[in-house]
Amino acid sequence: MSTRLQLDGASLSPERNESIFAAAARVGISLPSSCKGLGKCRECLVEVASGAGALSAPTPEEKHLRDGFRLACRCTCIADTTIEVRLHSMRRGSMRIETGGTGAPAGDLRPAVVRAGEKILLDGLEIARTSGPLHGLAIDLGTTTVVVRCHDLETGAVVATTAFENPQRFGGSDVMARIQFDTDNPGRLLQRTLLGYLGRAIEGLPVDPRSIFEVVVAGNTTMRDLFFGLDVHSIGQRPYRSLTENERRAGTRSTTALATTARSLRLPVHPAARVYGLPLVSGHVGADAAACLLALAPHESDRLVAIMDIGTNTELFLGRRGRLLAASCPAGPAFEGRAVTHGMPGLDGAISRVRIDDAGTCRIEVIGGGAPEGICGSGLVDALSELVRTERMNAMGRFEDGAESYPLLPDGSIFLHERDINELAQAKGANVAGLLTVAKRFGCALADIECFHLAGGFGRHLDLAAARRIGLVPDLPDVRIHQAGNAAIEGATIALLSVEKRRELEALVDTIEHVELETDPDFFDHFVFGCQFRRVGVSEEVWS
Repeated sequence: MSTRLQLDGASLSPERNESIFAAAARVGISLPSSCKGLGKCRECLVEVASGAGALSAPTPEEKHLRDGFRLACRCTCIADTTIEVRLHSMRRGSMRIETGGTGAPAGDLRPAVVRAGEKILLDGLEIARTSGPLHGLAIDLGTTTVVVRCHDLETGAVVATTAFENPQRFGGSDVMARIQFDTDNPGRLLQRTLLGYLGRAIEGLPVDPRSIFEVVVAGNTTMRDLFFGLDVHSIGQRPYRSLTENERRAGTRSTTALATTARSLRLPVHPAARVYGLPLVSGHVGADAAACLLALAPHESDRLVAIMDIGTNTELFLGRRGRLLAASCPAGPAFEGRAVTHGMPGLDGAISRVRIDDAGTCRIEVIGGGAPEGICGSGLVDALSELVRTERMNAMGRFEDGAESYPLLPDGSIFLHERDINELAQAKGANVAGLLTVAKRFGCALADIECFHLAGGFGRHLDLAAARRIGLVPDLPDVRIHQAGNAAIEGATIALLSVEKRRELEALVDTIEHVELETDPDFFDHFVFGCQFRRVGVSEEVWS
């Protein structure tokens, strides 16, 4: 057998009928597994990038997986001919994940966990006794990536930060797909898989896991509720509300925030530690968006502030002190490297910058400096902008020479197809339509926005000139645009280190006006306008 197998860039030489899990272990690659490769925990996920025909047929233990995903412990190489198989795990360390800054300053410390001699108190009640350090975790649970930040609760200092891909991608790349998967598959597979990966990440931190006494979780509505094991079916049906929001509206609970013990989730921290889920705003505007409010504080400003966290599910805020509007835009995963022919996350090998010269040749930058394997979100924005700038593509996303694709490499092995551009246009259109609809509801022009925060990893790495040229962000001057990075992890950190801020947030979310975009009569017109690759002028009227 001459199968060449690549796993996370490393070469494996599996023997006939040897599992990928075992072959990886022989060369020192440890894939996540609580059952030691027996097919029970379903944690050793790998995604097949190429060469699936050289692998054994899926087993009954893999029936829950969609095409392209396998369990490494159940999957073997069976080819007798020369073939290359490329796979990657769900914990690639080279992924460019935005982990934010340094968190809240020590002067703001008012954590729920404090020391009284050797007694460890949680909200004033003793939960343990130790003379050792006190730690807490802030977690940003994204649809695509997960960021974990460990803090010393007595000083506020960041002890360590780690990040990994959300392994729930086997259930779909967006929240609606995962809601459907969770509904169709009993046993909380999405929750169990995520908790398994998170547990391994916690055990890899440079602290004793039993010194962790509180965990604060931010995530969109679906990700947060899946994490806590709630039924998410209602989030996928109009009016798209969490069970906690329905109960809050019915008066049977005082907040949409959640709390349980680490013991109940089987997290490898102190069993009595509290796991706190930040409150929701409304609908799909979830706890990650609420965390952004803590980090960026638009409700404390007299200036008109906008916040846009661009992702699979883009969250928007617009307002100032006294009035704040929010909306959720179902943008889809195109700008995160999904649904695009050669799209990929921000990993080593991803094209992250593109410039087109006078001859039409693409000058590229690649994350990690090696050979290009695909193109990530910032590279896609650059490529679209350059195609517009050089007049090779019109505002409708069609190539002026009548071709169906444009090569990004001289050999044409990586390219943008018109189908890809259509996916990107629709993702952009949803974001633009959301912003225009919310601005109309607020009663302002985009020119009135004095501070425009671009939150999240995607926004952090955008070239602003390119983003403006294609209309992904409004045509505001650089001085008004702030690339805020991972505001959700910053907000989760603030909530971890300040009980007072946590309570303020629970009260604040009840005052926010939630805009249901699809019910606005102008939304479709805004969407059609937003799908065009043209600047979004801040003074022009696009509604009657």
